[in-house]
Amino acid sequence: MSAITDLGDEYVEGLAALDPIAATSLGIAGHESELTDYSKAGEEAREALARNALARLDTLPSEADGDGIARDVMREALAIDCDLFDTGDYLANLNVLASPLQSIRRVFDLMPAADEGDWMTLAQRMGRVPGALGGYRATLLRGIEARRIAPRRQIEACIGQCEAWGAGGDTGGNFFAGIVAGITDCKSEGLLRDLEVAAESAATSYRSFATFLRETYLPWAEDRDAVGEDRYQLYARAWNRCALDLRETYDWGWDELQRIDAEMEAAAELIAPGAGVEVAKEVLETDPSRAIEGVERFQEWMQDLQDTTIAELNGTHFDIPEPLQRLEALIAPPGGALAMYYTGPSEDFSRPGRTWYPTGGKTRFPLWGEVSIAYHEGVPGHHLERGNTRLLDLSRFQRLFGDCSGYVEGWGLYAERLMGELGYLDRPDYALGLLRSQALRSVRVVIDIGMHLELPIPDGQPFHPGERWTPALGNEFALTRSHFPAEFMASEIDRYLGIPGQAISYKVGERAWLAAREAARSTLGDAFDLRTFHSGMLALGPMGLGLLERESARLGTGDSSEKGR
Repeated sequence: MSAITDLGDEYVEGLAALDPIAATSLGIAGHESELTDYSKAGEEAREALARNALARLDTLPSEADGDGIARDVMREALAIDCDLFDTGDYLANLNVLASPLQSIRRVFDLMPAADEGDWMTLAQRMGRVPGALGGYRATLLRGIEARRIAPRRQIEACIGQCEAWGAGGDTGGNFFAGIVAGITDCKSEGLLRDLEVAAESAATSYRSFATFLRETYLPWAEDRDAVGEDRYQLYARAWNRCALDLRETYDWGWDELQRIDAEMEAAAELIAPGAGVEVAKEVLETDPSRAIEGVERFQEWMQDLQDTTIAELNGTHFDIPEPLQRLEALIAPPGGALAMYYTGPSEDFSRPGRTWYPTGGKTRFPLWGEVSIAYHEGVPGHHLERGNTRLLDLSRFQRLFGDCSGYVEGWGLYAERLMGELGYLDRPDYALGLLRSQALRSVRVVIDIGMHLELPIPDGQPFHPGERWTPALGNEFALTRSHFPAEFMASEIDRYLGIPGQAISYKVGERAWLAAREAARSTLGDAFDLRTFHSGMLALGPMGLGLLERESARLGTGDSSEKGR
């Protein structure tokens, strides 16, 4: 223990009290019945906590091995939080994936419902949904006063989400009624009634929020989605925690996409000789032997794939600790974005890591594109990296707040590529699926930077050369070059435009992980061992990509001492 570690622990506990939704997401106990205050006062309280910790950080001595990197990780994370608050963008924080609107709903996915104590907690938290949405509404109204308003595209999509969670859903009721419907063995009529009342109150508040967005907020919106270079640069730094040359990254995205296109043609030749990628995709999409019918059967297949992968990788390519050998594959509630996602375990692993698959109403699942994504979200992707982080002998701040999207998603995309290198994607179907995944992430680099900076399309490209990117061109390009369905890509375009800089973090992060590996291989020569490299890198703990480059260089030279740094 040291003063720096103590400060990090103090910050974690303080933030958990001010942001109970984040506490539940991170698995921090003690705030299960509460919801985050998204009013301006709540936002300012979290800002003050970060600024206070940042100001105190550099006054503290380095007292133990690890203090140097712990200080650096805290400094970069807290500083970017303060920089983001300075923009005032929290006054218009409404988007289709990562705003308070989704956080309030999504926290219920992480709550247990096994006994009477759990049900009482659920009822209490559902009963607080109207207040949480009310504070959030007040902040958005302040944004109107300050002329800081979310773009029309994001508002319209969020109205649909509110309506889905407040009224629709697979249960025949709404999302919150579905929670209550899943509780079949409650013997207390009073508690069951409390649950029903709280669920209806929560659902009603989402319906009311949809009305507020449509009638009060939407009329103030503008159509422009692009945020411009200065704001994009800040967001890109927040998601990746490194300095990026956006023009170079944009050009590199084009180069990567051209490389992947050529590899896709070669892979397609093994599926539909002489016919090309589109025909190969059609074969993979329509062949009954290459698909699973039914949501339940698909969930079982996904669970079996995760279990088998963990068993086969453990002790061969990775050492997977016992707590991480449990991973749940679940179907995501309707209404959210259509991309598969992962939620990490609680600190004590009482809640396991989980992968969530949004079906988008589908009941038939061609498998060619699902395998590499399962590796990305499960093992050796997010579940291995995120879960391993929980077990590291690091400061609590590092374990819970040290990461960034570039580190986490970069590892996930690296994990997909790694499974291809290890032979798990040798089947031509799955090899093409991996390349499609890589193509999507390269498309993201091109159009996320291109749309937000409104850059020109290079003259040498066959797609609208010389024209400047617009959302319409982004959607057209994504449909032709990502090889994903139109409905999915429409959802993706909304996501990119609503969360600037996040979409590029996958490829940017993968690039950093690959560079770290090649640097270690070059330094160590014949002594390089892939399993040892992975163990050593993951043992460093989560950090930004700039720190990853620095620390991996030290690891490659055997210099792990940081006493006094």
